Amino acid sequence: MKIAYLVNTYPRASQTFIRREIHAMERLGFQIHRFAMRSDRAALVEAADKAEDARTEHVLEAGPAALIGAAYWGVWQRGAWASLRLALQCGARGAGGGDGTGGRLRHLVYWTEAAFVARRCRTLGISHLHAHFGTNSTTVAMLAHVMGGPRYSFTVHGPEEFDAPHALSLSDKIARSAFAVAISSFGRSQLYRWSDPALWPRLKVIHCGIDPAAFPDDPAPLPTGGPHLVAIGRMAGQKGFALLIEAIAVARKRHPGLHLMLVGDGPLRPALQAQVAAAGLTAQVTFAGWKDDAGVRAALSQAQALILASFAEGLPVVAMEAMAAGRPVIATAIAGLPELVIPGETGWLVPAGDPIALAGAIHALAATTPDRLAAMSATARSRVLARHDIDDEAGRLAALIRQGNTS
Repeated sequence: MKIAYLVNTYPRASQTFIRREIHAMERLGFQIHRFAMRSDRAALVEAADKAEDARTEHVLEAGPAALIGAAYWGVWQRGAWASLRLALQCGARGAGGGDGTGGRLRHLVYWTEAAFVARRCRTLGISHLHAHFGTNSTTVAMLAHVMGGPRYSFTVHGPEEFDAPHALSLSDKIARSAFAVAISSFGRSQLYRWSDPALWPRLKVIHCGIDPAAFPDDPAPLPTGGPHLVAIGRMAGQKGFALLIEAIAVARKRHPGLHLMLVGDGPLRPALQAQVAAAGLTAQVTFAGWKDDAGVRAALSQAQALILASFAEGLPVVAMEAMAAGRPVIATAIAGLPELVIPGETGWLVPAGDPIALAGAIHALAATTPDRLAAMSATARSRVLARHDIDDEAGRLAALIRQGNTS
């Protein structure tokens, strides 16, 4: 069966979970064509991402003539006017000028991209289109379908989609899809809010997955002393790194050997570095920068636990990777995290936005005996491998696509 994947920007170093899913689907026998609106190749480091970039058809790189030609083709399709009306309706809801003009113009661009994708799908014999993220990639998939392209499905990750469901026309996207996927039960509950109850059976939970082979059966031993923590993620507002640094300042008073490694980069890094310096934490907090998959696993091996201070999430893949590496997780009790992190068994959960509670979880980690911590590590690994094996999760997605299951 020949299908296509559609992502706004692909591949990206921060979205290797999509690459893993595509490869797992190919192992199941699918022929997969990759579409993306644009490339992030200048930022790609890993050979696997560079190989994916070479295999991906980037729509905007086709050039103005090809896009204009696709638009001309699109207006002669049976669903042309229905798709144009839908694009303008969605654009009126989207961000833009106060009268919706900006949103409409942007959605006319999406309509042109959709015509390009629909035409290419017909040429390539693609029978199903799966989009990642319920944002503009799914808008393009929906418009392509309405103008006569293949049926589509999409995966919602959050939190972006949950922040603006009306502007993103999630209701329309669900109603016209073959099925829609959330990466957690929490995510599906949010889709329930924006869809007719009659459509709820087509809303599925399929987790992001990890490759168990990337994590040895005998994880690196937990370091002693500390506490030794690692936080991994893009340094942006939703990740709560500034609050985490506050918690480290509180916890250091009781644990002078405390150390936190921050892995990642982003727009807030200069401000966070200044915050660390002002708090006198330069000996306790290390900024390690961005790391590839192997670097992330190495950072986890040096820590006793992963710590997540996020204000908003979907279900972070880094938590899965930490647990697969035999590391408990300290996390805020938001979104899909309580579905993975079990307090006292695989880690600790704390209220979001509370640095004192976060410091309390660090105290609890420090007070945990080595034997108990080792048992938690083993439980964490078993739980994530049982729930997030990429081949298992891809198999569930494959079954839905093959069956055309809308119920």
